[in-house]
Amino acid sequence: MPEIKNGIQESIAAGEDKVVIGTDTFIPLITEEEIQKRTRELGKQISLDYASKTPVFIGVLNGAFLFLSDLIKNVSVDCEVDFFKLSSYGDEKISSGRVTMLKELNCDITGRDIIIVEDIVDSGLSMKFIEDLIEPHKPASMRIASLLIKPDSLKYNVKIDYIGFNVPSKFVIGYGLDYAQKYRNLRSIYVLSE
Repeated sequence: MPEIKNGIQESIAAGEDKVVIGTDTFIPLITEEEIQKRTRELGKQISLDYASKTPVFIGVLNGAFLFLSDLIKNVSVDCEVDFFKLSSYGDEKISSGRVTMLKELNCDITGRDIIIVEDIVDSGLSMKFIEDLIEPHKPASMRIASLLIKPDSLKYNVKIDYIGFNVPSKFVIGYGLDYAQKYRNLRSIYVLSE
């Protein structure tokens, strides 16, 4: 059995097929290669949609930072970046059902083309919260890009314009997604095994 170091099996980088955290086992769901391929496709589409515009990408911290970083590397139009920081999970595997604002925007978004970048849309609560925050600022447009969506978990009517992957309603980690603030640094996305 591979040695555990800091909770992550050292052999993950060598292609092992699971991550063990305490009594929980996570298995591969989306590979690093699949993520990068889809991110390139989304970046190309956004570049076409925003030709001759300068959108403001607003990442939702902490989870979206890796996706946002890779996404804008694949966008060929001029753009700006800012961040919200929200909390709806805490250290739990399921949402608390409450959204708390931990960091507000630094830029003026009035009359701007906005692209909200999220790591995962689960119930849609955080996206609804953000839409309600941004609407009074009267942006020229607002679209949402999310790496992952759990379609079976959606409870709020939110439109996601750029979708990376639909995933099952299970707990996922890696590529920015955390478990008690850890495991964001995994290059692939892993799902909690039954």
